[in-house]
Amino acid sequence: MANGVTIGQAAAFVGVTVKTVRHYHRHALVDEPPRDSSGYRRYGSADLLRLVQVRTLAAAGVPLAEIGPLLAAGTEDFATALADVARRLTERIEELSARRDTLHRLAEGDRALLPERACALLDAMPGLGFDPQYVAAQREALVLARAMVPEGFDDFLTRLEHNLADPGYVDLAKRGREAENWDPDDPRIGELATAMAEHHLAEGALRGDPAALRAWAGASAQYRLIDTHRGEQAPVAARLTALTEERLRAAGVPLPRR
Repeated sequence: MANGVTIGQAAAFVGVTVKTVRHYHRHALVDEPPRDSSGYRRYGSADLLRLVQVRTLAAAGVPLAEIGPLLAAGTEDFATALADVARRLTERIEELSARRDTLHRLAEGDRALLPERACALLDAMPGLGFDPQYVAAQREALVLARAMVPEGFDDFLTRLEHNLADPGYVDLAKRGREAENWDPDDPRIGELATAMAEHHLAEGALRGDPAALRAWAGASAQYRLIDTHRGEQAPVAARLTALTEERLRAAGVPLPRR
């Protein structure tokens, strides 16, 4: 050991690869020892100690750019710097945990994009007689609403909960779904729109939180995108929605303009 060890032996003793040792040299974290008469660099005990220190800090999550100053710091500064690294690692752990939780929710479908309350409503729809395509359209609309008008989303869910608990609304919604098979000029569409508007007005389901209503009123572009979602695939549904909203606005309901 008096003459030191080769870079390969040093790497093996410390528990890293030769490539890693050279990486430390390039970052000036460990000085390259002088060569012996045979042309080999020989690592002594001080070099090995430095390698162990650098490896330990790097494995603990300290960025390589900070290791040199950290090892050169006094005891108090060293402790302060380590505390800062620990704080950043904790934040990183929390971030990674949140990402892992999102991946787990992705495996469960809706729960990655919607809160449990919204998922419960979607889960209840098949039991109320709504077909999978209708539920899928409602799911997409909820995802868009939450992303684009977050201030009005909770109130929107409250009104949807109210509607789904109302047999009259459920019946009208099912009729609206059946209407998608009608001709776009079928006069029954106007009649159904009138029935829907009158039901909403009679039930007061459109009276919500004033702040949430203002949020929707000020989000006309977002509302238009959400409201016309799948409109090309279901033109009758789009016309039914437009006629229903027309009647509600005529009654004084402050819906955003499409």
